[in-house]
Amino acid sequence: MRRTGRLSTALGLMSLVLLSGACATTGGSPRGPVEPRAGVWKTHVLVSGSSLRLPAPPEAGATGREIAELKALAARRDAAALDQMNYWDAGSPGFRWNEIAMAQGLRRIGKVGADGNYRMMALLNVAIYDATIAAWDSKYAHNRPRPAEVDPSLTTAIPSPRTPSYPSAHAVAAGAAAVVLAYVIPDDAQLFAAKAEEAARSRLLAGTEFPSDVKAGLELGRQVGERVVARARTDGFGAPWPGTVPGGPGKWTGTNPNFPMAGTWKTWIASWNGRSGIPDPPAWNGPEMAKAVADMKAFTPSGQPNAIFWPDDPAGRPTPNEGPKATDQIAYHYAKLNHLLWGPQLSQKIFEYRWDQNPPRAARAYALTSIASFDTLVACWGTRYLYWYPRPFQIDPSITPTFTTPNQPAYPSGHSCIEGATSRVLEYLFPRDAATIRTRAEELAMSRWWARIHWTWDNENGLRLGRAVSDKVIEWARADGSQ
Repeated sequence: MRRTGRLSTALGLMSLVLLSGACATTGGSPRGPVEPRAGVWKTHVLVSGSSLRLPAPPEAGATGREIAELKALAARRDAAALDQMNYWDAGSPGFRWNEIAMAQGLRRIGKVGADGNYRMMALLNVAIYDATIAAWDSKYAHNRPRPAEVDPSLTTAIPSPRTPSYPSAHAVAAGAAAVVLAYVIPDDAQLFAAKAEEAARSRLLAGTEFPSDVKAGLELGRQVGERVVARARTDGFGAPWPGTVPGGPGKWTGTNPNFPMAGTWKTWIASWNGRSGIPDPPAWNGPEMAKAVADMKAFTPSGQPNAIFWPDDPAGRPTPNEGPKATDQIAYHYAKLNHLLWGPQLSQKIFEYRWDQNPPRAARAYALTSIASFDTLVACWGTRYLYWYPRPFQIDPSITPTFTTPNQPAYPSGHSCIEGATSRVLEYLFPRDAATIRTRAEELAMSRWWARIHWTWDNENGLRLGRAVSDKVIEWARADGSQ
């Protein structure tokens, strides 16, 4: 027992020593390498990461003056400065920008549109990813030491990242994000510009980067952002619809359908050929539909109003006929746009897999997932307007949806399409969690039936369509040089 106690004490003391070493804020931290080859990863709007390679950073004389500036800033750190540093230091450089975009996208949803948010997230994350790859090309081309490595007497507020200092990864992401978001939501352009300056300045307050790192990073990010915006101006989003809602029995009825031109929008990786890639749905007046109507009318969900998630264990999920918690799941999945479902889940997995310390890997994950969402939206909405398939209440008016039915045809389900796509990418990125991720996707798809706004085949084939699109995205990712 005594030996065990001494061993435990020794291990505890060793852990404290290691922890204190890991958290030290004076002097330099070991420099990398963190993805030293990321500068050659395949990009989306840039020809290559090296196409915007920066000139060499300032020489020794200018570096000395920058060190003095950083020391002066360090002497004036207060609680507000520390809070700002820690805010921007949470997660990868793109983490906060995804939060900001989602929040402002919902706040401005009347102008952006629910489906327009998917476009925004793809534009944002492509810009951050390409800018990060370009930054990594310059980082390892010039291999500039961190300020505390140049002058160990400089006290940093947070540990210096294990990568070369020039250019600033946070400034690069901020410059790219602010340009893209200002294009999508021009009413908030000043907010985004101020956030970008704040994100960049946080690195100076922390003492982890030189002023010239931040300046070059912002400019590099803005250049990439402008290229993404130039592409966005030609992607077909917002083009007027020249068609009309078809008449006749067994067709969706309504006016001003949501995004009937979505099938014509320019995709990033997985193009849509204008033809259905899923089986035709059952005839609106056939026996399969009659049974579906009867099953839906017989279903009565129930549950506790404060419940949110099923247990993670798939065996703990009730079936549609059992009913418990179904009402809560309908509310949860309907109230949240799909990108608000995968966004926090993706960010959590990035933390769990420690990619928050690996900006290229994290940016790649955000970009692949948002691209899969957007490319799937194009294929899904394009397919919807091939069929103009009716919603449940349009087949039988006695069916009362739990929520207002979205103003678009039923087949396939949009939530199911996009969740099928994003879950497939997440399974690829985070394989040890694949089973749970897949279960959640199937659960979300089923919630559309529980809400009485979709048929089961809308959901099942929506998942199928989304997974097919994501398989193309994953094929691209397997050849992007990051393996």
